[in-house]
Amino acid sequence: MFNVCIQCGEYHVEKSIQPINNFEAFAICPHCGHAHRFFRLPLFVVTGASGVGKSTICLALTSKLKDAVVIEGDILWSDSITGNFRELCLRVAKTISLNGKPVVLFGTTIPEEFENCKERRYFSEIHYLALTCDDAVLAERLRARPSWRGFDNEDIINHHLGFNRWNKENINSVTPPMELLNTTNVTVQETAEKVKAWIEDKWKGTLFTNSDHEQ
Repeated sequence: MFNVCIQCGEYHVEKSIQPINNFEAFAICPHCGHAHRFFRLPLFVVTGASGVGKSTICLALTSKLKDAVVIEGDILWSDSITGNFRELCLRVAKTISLNGKPVVLFGTTIPEEFENCKERRYFSEIHYLALTCDDAVLAERLRARPSWRGFDNEDIINHHLGFNRWNKENINSVTPPMELLNTTNVTVQETAEKVKAWIEDKWKGTLFTNSDHEQ
């Protein structure tokens, strides 16, 4: 219900944002001008082609991070979804962030899909990490999946191989640029630790100070 103004009751996604400090801001209702104070935190997006290890790392990471909430974007997907799926992902992540913990969102995407969303304004910044692996290894992983996952079609496999190569070739041509992590010869636990270190390096391990919150 964050998009509904608590003063006038009007619904607006595109509120103007007025930063207070590194972790908080006011969302200004364009209808009545009411300023709602909220946690404006960074969002961490881990992307990559199917087969690079996103779901496995997502599961391994949940027990390693205490100051962030890890979610897999696929749990939000439904064939009945109307509208922009990326907006829905950001809206859910925003709602979680309002509790004072940043979100680590796993899913197949590119920066452009999130950066152009209306809900993007509610995050101080979005950091992108693309998991990749060697093409031969990726193809082998996809072919080894059970049939119900639908990877018994070479055209589908080639599609994901293409996205895997795209990530490797375009990390600096997107805005903001992505970072890469190759999972080819790295164990699940080692990869999870590397992702954890990436998050902590960006986040610096501190949510906010009491003085920040009391301003």
